[in-house]
Amino acid sequence: MRETIKNLKKVYKYGKKYKKCLIIQILCCLIGIIINIIVPLVSAKFIVNFTNSVWYQALFMSLILLGINVINEIKVLIIRQNTQIFRRGTVRNIQLDLGKETLKLEQSILDSNSSGMFIQRIDGDTDKMAGMFTTGMGKLTGFISNVGSFIAILIIDYHMFIYYFIAAVILTILHYIKNEKVAQKELEYRNKSDQVAGITGELVRGARDIKMLYAKTSFLSILDENIKEQNEKNFNMRNTDMQFNLLIDLLKNFFEFMTIVILVFLASKNIISVSIAVALYSYRSIVLTDLMEKVSSLLEECKNFNISCNRVFDIINSEKFQKEKFGSKHINNIKGNFEFKDVTFSYDGTNKILNKLNLKITENKTYGIVGKSGEGKTTIFNLLCKLYEISDGQILLDGVNLNGLDEESIRGNITIISQNPYIFNLSIKDNLKLVKNDITDEEIKQVCHLACLDNFINNLPNGYDTIVGEGGVNLSGGQRQRLAIARALVQKTKIILFDEATSALDNETQSEIQKAIDNLKAQYTIVIIAHRLSTIINCDTIMLLKDGKITGKGTHNELLKSSAEYKKLCKTELVEE
Repeated sequence: MRETIKNLKKVYKYGKKYKKCLIIQILCCLIGIIINIIVPLVSAKFIVNFTNSVWYQALFMSLILLGINVINEIKVLIIRQNTQIFRRGTVRNIQLDLGKETLKLEQSILDSNSSGMFIQRIDGDTDKMAGMFTTGMGKLTGFISNVGSFIAILIIDYHMFIYYFIAAVILTILHYIKNEKVAQKELEYRNKSDQVAGITGELVRGARDIKMLYAKTSFLSILDENIKEQNEKNFNMRNTDMQFNLLIDLLKNFFEFMTIVILVFLASKNIISVSIAVALYSYRSIVLTDLMEKVSSLLEECKNFNISCNRVFDIINSEKFQKEKFGSKHINNIKGNFEFKDVTFSYDGTNKILNKLNLKITENKTYGIVGKSGEGKTTIFNLLCKLYEISDGQILLDGVNLNGLDEESIRGNITIISQNPYIFNLSIKDNLKLVKNDITDEEIKQVCHLACLDNFINNLPNGYDTIVGEGGVNLSGGQRQRLAIARALVQKTKIILFDEATSALDNETQSEIQKAIDNLKAQYTIVIIAHRLSTIINCDTIMLLKDGKITGKGTHNELLKSSAEYKKLCKTELVEE
């Protein structure tokens, strides 16, 4: 209960704006409690009058019941309307905050967890959290309202009140134990469901590669294995639930039988009249069935609520999912200088990708970084954008330690154009608007022209409003890269990093992109990683990366003369046009 109250306070912060709806709900719930106290007493009075042939009194009682039922239906409608308003707003606020906090997670955390896990929590768990204030409150109201039936029974006869109370306590304890047992198994089931969701997402997103690799059988085998484990955990959870339900139902049947025995005894001893006994017997379903169902349902709601809260707040607040850390210093006008000083980095904590790397980049110059695959070229870009934390050393941006700068100073001034850019399932125009919301149509056309994409777009039926599909599936590899280049140009950052950004382009388009890059020279700091010699041959400085260090530096012609490794690389790794 303490955990539930603690989580309710946390969730309420997201729905505080809609507290008026909650107040209306609480008032309606109070009306419901009063109704549930009155209805059993009026019903008992009706049964007594009816069995004693006092027809007018019986008819009057039935009219009162009709009026109460009408009021109750209106109350239910008001509650439903207000709960929907509260739920809708609260879910939206939680999902937005969870999405924001997910984007703050360290990249290593995102790398090591499936996307399905985060999707499940953003979509499913947030809805269950807000549901506690809607369906959960309804169940709580029903439970409290049924407590009103106990008050009515106490007023009619205290013997039956004691009996019904004992029976209710026993059944409640069993329901509580059941929910504790099931909760643990459900947590295991949900965690496995996260994994299945992740694999299913891979199936959809990677369908093309699965087909081309002829890997359908093996991939479906992996999916089947995980689904089997998921179903097994679901079966264990349901089986535990069914076993407890059987025990509870058997006890409930026994208590119903004992109700008859006790009522017969009380009536035979003239402690209560037969009509009162009939009225008290009619309460058995409320006390032993309806009340227990509401208790069980409420406990189930609390269990789901707490599990969902823990899963969501693990991301929002917990140290389990570490967040990116930025400093507070802000630089308004980045010049475009950066430097790596004795930087050491390892993805797994063991194998060093960079080993005391030193390199210095000067503003408004163009640099190329070359080296064999796996030498850490892309890692340099990732570290400069602070996607990962370095193990040792310093990275300076305009002479300021990267760790001391705020996020805007770093990522608002650096653009990476990668080999496999992620294109969002939006229109071409909206993909560009993600970077600059108030971008004009003229600016869009300008950057697309610079990225050699305008002729292709102009030939599309919907032009710039064409939806590109998830991951840009409706575009070719070269078109995706050109759209990514256009998107980067919208940003107008001082530092532009090209990570194999022209690898998927044909020779003619690559030549055009090269011209676009050349047009940016002397205005931006440009660093290029490429396997095409033509992309880097005209750079002001080319750096050779080997074993996590810079082992050669100079122009193309200088390196050909001074570095055998570079000369070898030109022959074996770098593609000439």
